[in-house]
Amino acid sequence: MLELDHPPHHRVQWLLLLWLACCWHRGSAGDGRQMWQNPKPVPVTLEESFLHDTFPSGFLWGSGTSAFQTEGSRDGKAPSIWDNFTQSETADVASDSYARWEEDVQELEYLGVKSYTFSLSWPRLFLDGIHPNERAVEHYNRLINKLVEKRIEPVVTVHHWDLPLLLQKEHGGWKNGTLVPLFEDYATFCFRTFGDRVKYWLTMHNPYLVAVQGYGTGVHAPGEIGGLAGSLTAAHNLIRAHAKAWHAYNTHFRPAQRGKVSIALGSHWVEPQKGQSTAANVELCQQSMEAVLGWFANPIFGDGDYPASLKTRHGSLLPTFSAREKLWVQKTADFFALSFGPNNLRLGRDLPHYGQAVTPDIRSVLGWIKLEYDDPQVLVAEGGWFSEASVGREDTVAIYLMKRFINQVLQAARLDGVRLLGYTAWSLVDGFEWNYGYSVRRGLFFVDFSHSDRKRTPKTTAQYYKHVIADNGFPTLETPGEVKGRFPCDFHWGVADSTLQARFYPFSPQFIDPHVYSWNWTGDGSLHPIPGEKLPTNRSQCTDYLTIRSHLHLFASTGASHYRFALNWSLILPHGDLSQVNTEALRYYRCVLTELKKLDLEALVILYYPTYKAPLGLPGPLHASGGWLNHSTVDAFLEYAALCYRELGTLVRYWITINEPNRLTDIYSDRNEQHQAARNLLLAHARAWRLHERKLSHHDGASVSLALHADWAEPANPFLSSHTAAVERFLLFELGRFLDPLLRTPYEEKHGPLEMKTYPKERARVTNHQRSPLPTFTKTEREELKGALSFIALNHFTTRLVSPGPPSSHQKHHDCLTLSDPTWPSSGLGQALVPWGLRKVLKWVTERYGRTQPIIITASGVDDQAPVEDNVRQHYLQSYLQEALKARDLDRVNLQGFYVWKLQDGHVPQYGLFTSTHRQSKAKASIHVYRQIITHGGFPEDGTLRTCGTKGAWPVCSPCVWMTKNKALTVFGCCLLLLAVLFTALFFSVMVTRRRYTKGRMREVSVVRRRRRGRRPPVFSRRPLI
Repeated sequence: MLELDHPPHHRVQWLLLLWLACCWHRGSAGDGRQMWQNPKPVPVTLEESFLHDTFPSGFLWGSGTSAFQTEGSRDGKAPSIWDNFTQSETADVASDSYARWEEDVQELEYLGVKSYTFSLSWPRLFLDGIHPNERAVEHYNRLINKLVEKRIEPVVTVHHWDLPLLLQKEHGGWKNGTLVPLFEDYATFCFRTFGDRVKYWLTMHNPYLVAVQGYGTGVHAPGEIGGLAGSLTAAHNLIRAHAKAWHAYNTHFRPAQRGKVSIALGSHWVEPQKGQSTAANVELCQQSMEAVLGWFANPIFGDGDYPASLKTRHGSLLPTFSAREKLWVQKTADFFALSFGPNNLRLGRDLPHYGQAVTPDIRSVLGWIKLEYDDPQVLVAEGGWFSEASVGREDTVAIYLMKRFINQVLQAARLDGVRLLGYTAWSLVDGFEWNYGYSVRRGLFFVDFSHSDRKRTPKTTAQYYKHVIADNGFPTLETPGEVKGRFPCDFHWGVADSTLQARFYPFSPQFIDPHVYSWNWTGDGSLHPIPGEKLPTNRSQCTDYLTIRSHLHLFASTGASHYRFALNWSLILPHGDLSQVNTEALRYYRCVLTELKKLDLEALVILYYPTYKAPLGLPGPLHASGGWLNHSTVDAFLEYAALCYRELGTLVRYWITINEPNRLTDIYSDRNEQHQAARNLLLAHARAWRLHERKLSHHDGASVSLALHADWAEPANPFLSSHTAAVERFLLFELGRFLDPLLRTPYEEKHGPLEMKTYPKERARVTNHQRSPLPTFTKTEREELKGALSFIALNHFTTRLVSPGPPSSHQKHHDCLTLSDPTWPSSGLGQALVPWGLRKVLKWVTERYGRTQPIIITASGVDDQAPVEDNVRQHYLQSYLQEALKARDLDRVNLQGFYVWKLQDGHVPQYGLFTSTHRQSKAKASIHVYRQIITHGGFPEDGTLRTCGTKGAWPVCSPCVWMTKNKALTVFGCCLLLLAVLFTALFFSVMVTRRRYTKGRMREVSVVRRRRRGRRPPVFSRRPLI
């Protein structure tokens, strides 16, 4: 029980407080559940994902350390529970900050921070547990005085996990309530000794981990495995000790020192399972937060008691606060201090997440605190992540995690209204990372623990943090806004697909069934074949392939003018040569192209569309004989290309020989195999191009290219020249390796451009290879390659961050690693949406190869799981086409086309402009966006439609589609209609004839009657007899 000693004049006040406690509405919850009940929309644009703004003036930018992790044991220190707990590695020297504290202050000056969070060492200040250590007091006085002199605000933590071992042995540590008054005495000493210069105090750091890991699971010092009961008891005493310390400061020191006191509480964050914000999932998320952060925050910032969910879950195991204690514990913090880092999140399955998803979202935690605890002022007392020790000073990934965390804090401040006091980047220097020892690093400054001088060197995160502090956040970038203008009239507005599946059989049975049928002769209303009677089948027409017409009507409804699809090499030539030609497949493709021509639409046809599993889209025998590692495949491809040119060439103006050969080479694990495959792919393309040039170049300006995967690359670490060099190397090997032989004269030096010659040689030296793995071409081959490209075809989807990897014979040819910026918006499959990357790659290609060759984006798209309202894809189309227009108008790029990937989904919504469920296609909202851009020709200033004579959108004719899919019923209905017309005509003919006959008879009778009336009666000459 907490001992409460109050002066007599406060008795009336306490009676009033006790009465209020009895009337308190128990179990009342904050509004934290609103975070899941009203979730924020998923960011689609860069502006929604990353906020460009600055923090309020006076924001406390800071960094921090803890005593045990960095000070070492120099100049005398009593053992702590962590000294006793650590075995293989110790913190006897650690970062040696006790002796090198002045260097630490210089590091703070380098960063430009306004605050420094550090902890006092309880076992250093009280060696025997009773009398203060004057040398320790002098040390901390020197440090605080220097910080004040440098105008750096000291934020002092009274206790950061290093409990004196003496107190653990004599009292049992935090399991024993006797530590509560002892901690009060220790805190009072600290307030009295240093408080005149310290305005911000933290009583303790992350007590959740002390209770759970130290006294429950035993993972942390003192290593006691007390289970749930041990954790609950330790936590109860930690809360009471904090309250005691706060009241000591409030009563004795606040009037004179005017400082603020809080406690740093650790937390995680959870999202509803699979994004389903059902009432049950929301409640589980709330309970998860209450089980970690709320466990300590609710008594201190809430109603003075534990959350109701903890009482229900733990029952009698959970210690209780009396009514008097609730009043004493409640509101014992002057601001909210949040610890958000890996120590909480790395608990993984040990966290009480109740089946929900744990995510590193500090913005949501801050929003929850605001709603749950009545909008307190918040200091992020620990923010950051860790790096493996092997990373050293080039901690690239940590930069992006820092960027994400700080921007989330900025969003909480500017968008959610959270009252932020400051942000503390953890930690200032590398130190002893508790139970992880020296295997991981968290410092902004690298410390070489293998040398006695413990020299500090700024990491790249320190450089980045310095930059953010100088800017006070992320100021708005001066980038060109939306440009107005139109693409040219001959611009390719396209839709791209992969290999077009050939469905050989027409719909009507008259083309495949020779039988003659009799209907209903058995009285059952069915058709029965007549034995022995057969008729010759008719040859099907292109119009009889209903899948072609329905498919092309879908395409035409997009408003696009060009359709990109691929032929199936292994289907057309199953054996890889002309020994067996699938004429039906060729006929099907010819029908597709013919129907496109009827719709006045153009095709861009790919000869070879590789797959990334055996047999790589090749005919089986070619793959079995080595595929692209065998030069015979080059000859086989030329034979195949000649066949396609001959059979389909008059219907095709644009050809792609090979799609993404730069991705195909990646499937080979050996570097020499990669280059050998690239060599043969280049030769196959060049010979197919030369063949077309000889045979079909006269045909209506037909042109041939090969399509390269062309994502843009940015240096992952902007502070390292090695990363900038890696980007150039990445682009050269991704694009230059294939384009340079075709478009640039330096490649005549056999090995390619100078940049691609020097690196392989150096890598060969490092990896002890005897020669450079880049292939060579003969003089004849070089002449064959030179100029063998009619236009540059690029498939662009996203932008990647590139860093150099270690040279290895088993890595990709460029030896680069790729990652993505977590602050970029991304799709469901993780594709980053970075529109400006398209403009940059177009500019790079233009600067390297000139403006003579047209450039066509032959595939570009993004996955979107929405079945109809695909907002991600709508934004993608608008933003990427806007960047394409900027490339044309501002950078003078000779861009001639843009193909959207792709027309139709499979079984689940992904990249398609149409969904396909139950064999029914449904247009997505992005089609309207694309069609509108097409009809306007881009983004005109006045918003008027394009007037250069190009086609508008083809409307979808639902009755036409139905009749096309139900041709037999349509024909039968037409026959019935014709028969009805014939019967009607016959009926009217008969009726007219009868009427004419009747009228004629009536006229004849009338004439006879008239004649009869005109005759006189006979005259008798003699009298009648009487």
